[in-house]
Parts: sequence; C-alpha cells; structure tokens
Amino acid sequence: MELQQSLDRLKERIEGGMPSEFVDIMHQATRDLEASGIGDDILKVGDKAPSFKLPNQKGELISSEEILAKGPLVITFYRGVWCPYCNTDLAYLKKYKEELGAKGATLFSISPQTPENNQQIVDGQKLNYDLLSDKGNTVAESFGLRWEMVDPLKSLYANKFRIRLPDYNGDDSWTLPVPARFIIGQDGVIKYAEYSIDYTKRPNPDVLIDTLKTP
Repeated sequence: MELQQSLDRLKERIEGGMPSEFVDIMHQATRDLEASGIGDDILKVGDKAPSFKLPNQKGELISSEEILAKGPLVITFYRGVWCPYCNTDLAYLKKYKEELGAKGATLFSISPQTPENNQQIVDGQKLNYDLLSDKGNTVAESFGLRWEMVDPLKSLYANKFRIRLPDYNGDDSWTLPVPARFIIGQDGVIKYAEYSIDYTKRPNPDVLIDTLKTP
C-alpha cells in the first residue's frame, strides 16, 4: 500500500470519530495557513540549504556539514510523537533507509520535540535512523517551515485533545514545522524539496530514490 493510501484511511478513521466542529476547526486552520503565503518562503530546489548542528534522540550532536562531507543528506521535518500522520510517514521512511544508504545518502528526521520525546518514537516505531531535536523550530524557520498555532486550533489541541506542545517541545512557543522533505547535495544545494501544508498529504518516499539516481 502506498503511503498516501494509508494516510487517507487514517484520516477517515480519525476524523470520522470526531465531532464535526473539531474537524471544521482543523480544516479551517489548514486553509488559513495555506492562505498565509507560507509556501512562498519555503526553500526550493536550487537554494542553498542552511547548515545546522542538532542533538539526536541520545543527545549526540549531529552536524550537517560533517554528514555532507560523506554524501547527500535527506531530511524530513516531523511535527511530533502525538501526530499519527507523521508517525505513519516515519514508519514508511524506514523501509527506504537501506536503499538511501546504498546511494550514499544519510537520512534524518527533524522535530521540535525534546530528545526524550524523540527517543519515544524511535523506540515505538523501531526506527533505523535518528530524530534530531530542533528546539524552538529554529532550523525549521531557516528552511521557511516554522508556523505558530493560534486559537481556535490551539485551544482545541490543549483542551480537547490534551496535546500541549510545550510539554513535548520544552518551550512555550506553540510553533511547529510544516511537514517537508529535502535532499541536500554535497555542495549544500537543495536537490529535492517538497512540503505539505495539509499534514495529511505526503508523497511516497520512492521519489527520494528516483531523485538520488539522477546525476
């Protein structure tokens, strides 16, 4: 089954068991984010990728420049352990880790969560790659992905879903990254870029392999 098929079934199950007013708030928030023009500022193919140093789930510092000295870098921006769509995405990505490695690429996911919460999803999903902790979404912001959750969506998450981002992320900003994937070449230039303002939509990871096959 393709990734999007799994996500569509997941969405049907989640939203089908939810009050319609909750669904309306979530859908309107997605439309508002799309209308904000955030997509205009997200880095594109041909742009220079920002360098970064971030801790993985074990607290070990990972340098993008050191990784790029060895080969291309594949990164995916992930919202949190509380997001079932992101967890499904990460689980699909692990199936491609060896094939990406065979192309010389290193895979990481970047989340605003604390390393401890990233460790939870690594263990739960038995991931074969590291999750990096981007406190305050500073790296996400440098890629143009950072956005702030506001009411009524913020109140819905906090009061109805019992999902308080400060508890997961270790800061009070209530910010998240737009889910996205990038392939960064050894020259530091972005070779592939995609993002999903609608977090329930994700491309199948095989497009990453196809891109790495292209000289």
